[in-house]
Amino acid sequence: MEDDSLVLYAAEDGVVTLTLNDGARMNPLADGLIDALESALRRARQAPDMRALILTARGRGFSVGADLADYRALLDAPAATPRLGAHVGRLMARMQPLLLDLKAWPAPVICVINGVAAGGGVGLALAGDMVIAAESAYFYLPFLPVLGAVPDMGTTWLLPRALGAPRAMGLALTGDKLPAARAAQWGLIWDCVPDERLAAEARSLALRLAAMPAQAIGEARAAFAASAHQSLAQQLEWERARQMLLVESPSFAEGVRAFGERRAPRHR
Repeated sequence: MEDDSLVLYAAEDGVVTLTLNDGARMNPLADGLIDALESALRRARQAPDMRALILTARGRGFSVGADLADYRALLDAPAATPRLGAHVGRLMARMQPLLLDLKAWPAPVICVINGVAAGGGVGLALAGDMVIAAESAYFYLPFLPVLGAVPDMGTTWLLPRALGAPRAMGLALTGDKLPAARAAQWGLIWDCVPDERLAAEARSLALRLAAMPAQAIGEARAAFAASAHQSLAQQLEWERARQMLLVESPSFAEGVRAFGERRAPRHR
């Protein structure tokens, strides 16, 4: 683990852990951190035994989203400086493939929220298949009431699907902070745990997922993604076609044998 990197990389027991490491600035989504995250994700994809991915952060926050200090410098710069809109658009264009990459990751992704996730950091926090957060963590969308902007980094797509339109719109309009405990109650995240147990709970969950049949996990993730744009009839046919293949896999055979022998399955 290289402590001077903006994203720390660690791999053990089939679990790759990426840690945002600009904690002094609460991990803003600026060029340096984006560069480091791109590099870490490329490395993780090449890990031969990678079966689960954890994305977390150091410091008081998971990510505050935009680097507003950087934006202020552009606002105060001479007129010759590139427009702020072009700068923001470029950063968003760099982040979008990373979010899509996490959503299409070949193994389960767990986002572990250690503190505030604000602005575009909410979109990154929700990019995982499962999200767990510390009790002290919260989610915050200051775009509209503070900045006169709209939520971005996928939050206008992710939040209504997780919370329903009324709650998603309410969070966007008011800018109220959503504590982790309420986020769990509302179904936005998988779990809220005491701060001191966050790392241990994340690793325990990652090891459970890493022990599961990789092909079936990939198929399940693809099925839920497809359901977002398919009718029920189309989804039923999708499930039938994929299931016909999966029941002929070694993992299914192992599961059936393990059930009959009253033992835990040993998937590879």
